[in-house]
Amino acid sequence: MNPDLMQTEQSMYTRDIRIIRMNIRHLPEVSRLKVNDDQLPFVGHIQEILTIISGTVYPHLVMAGEQVAGFFLIDTAYGDQYDFAPVGCLGLRAFFIDQKFQGLGCGKQAVRLLPAYLQSEYPAYQEVYLTVNCRNPGARHCYLSADFQDTNALYSGGSAGPQHIMKLVL
Repeated sequence: MNPDLMQTEQSMYTRDIRIIRMNIRHLPEVSRLKVNDDQLPFVGHIQEILTIISGTVYPHLVMAGEQVAGFFLIDTAYGDQYDFAPVGCLGLRAFFIDQKFQGLGCGKQAVRLLPAYLQSEYPAYQEVYLTVNCRNPGARHCYLSADFQDTNALYSGGSAGPQHIMKLVL
């Protein structure tokens, strides 16, 4: 791809990134989201992820303009399920950017928007926890750049190997 064109696309998308709650009208576009094959062990297929949605697990979207560029879940009962997280915290799960939008800065911008978004959408919560696979240093770096802290502990219950436990105070 032409570097000037890529820079233009990157500027266009990062300038217009926002996070919203998913609703049913987004489902057709969300159903088409994909990650690169090498990222599947860390995230899985969107059809699998959608089955996790419940009365305590809520879907959210990363929007680039009017297009769905990414997806994530917020789990309000995360601390009830994982002993490394305190009861009463949020859990960030299944965060990913669609393969068409990767490399354009969308993920980095979305992660930087997360603290303010979560404070607005979930004002009763003080912390958000997540795990990121040890074989995914790019994702770990992205979270660190947005003020997430590595707790220096590992979670070994994931299907793709050990994961860094990270948290963000809201």
